[in-house]
Amino acid sequence: EDVDVPSRRVLITGATGLLGRAVFKEFNENNWNAVGCGYRRAQPRFEQINLLDYIAVHDIIHDFQPHVIVHCAAERRPDVVENQPDTASQLNVSASGNLAKEAAGVGAFLIYISTDYVFDGTCPPYKETDVPNPLNLYGKTKLEGEKAVQENNEDAAVLRIPVLYGEVERLEESAVTVMFDKVQFSNKSANMDHWQQRFPTNVKDVAAVCRQLAEKRMLDPSVKGTFHWSGNEQMTKYEMACAIADAFNLPSSHLRPITDCPVVGALRPRNAQLDCSKLEMLGIGQRTPFRAGIKESLWPFLVDKRWRQTVFH
Repeated sequence: EDVDVPSRRVLITGATGLLGRAVFKEFNENNWNAVGCGYRRAQPRFEQINLLDYIAVHDIIHDFQPHVIVHCAAERRPDVVENQPDTASQLNVSASGNLAKEAAGVGAFLIYISTDYVFDGTCPPYKETDVPNPLNLYGKTKLEGEKAVQENNEDAAVLRIPVLYGEVERLEESAVTVMFDKVQFSNKSANMDHWQQRFPTNVKDVAAVCRQLAEKRMLDPSVKGTFHWSGNEQMTKYEMACAIADAFNLPSSHLRPITDCPVVGALRPRNAQLDCSKLEMLGIGQRTPFRAGIKESLWPFLVDKRWRQTVFH
């Protein structure tokens, strides 16, 4: 029998990653013909493309002719970027500029995912018009990526977002969910950062914003430029860990708040809160309360098997 394929086409890079999976699902479930591409974990579900292979990138875009491209692929771990600057720059900057050029070639609307780490965190909240001043190499490569995108495609959009969490395949996939084991194993005390102010954001919400932005753009070609989206609950990692403990009725007395500025790893901004009023004024946005979102994301990783068995039987 004939399968009705939606006429609106979207290509998602980094579709195997935490954000990319959510973006693919959001478009796929809302009457878009979505094609995802990935690299290491792509097959069998997604197209395997190395974004540094410009011929392969050109071919998939010209074959599929997407209306929208959501560029989620990036090296987003600040400490990895510091240690592998050339590789990170190729993916975060060069590949992004090339994708923007290819998108312009077929008239596709490109949404480039960027970060709150383009700001130094001294003067929040940040509007889209505020001058970036990244403290670490990750923030610098993402800012250079923004510039490469806009130089190659003046009709593209940049969407800056903060720390993400959601339905992870492994706890290490997110800087939020990675804390779960420290919360669960309450027999030893765990130091938790209580200095950096974060705004944990559910990938499902970012995915919804990407789709809403794409659909608004299909109706209005003036939708372009830089946008901010973020959760609106301000929390340190210590406060997130306590909220996670609370969500699962686990003890939190073993968690120790550390209020000093961290001395190891890449520099982090103290508070890079994003002002999201520009998207809100367009009627775009979705926010999942942190406790609800984190419970949904983490319950498969609960160590207490007895509780799990009652859920499944």
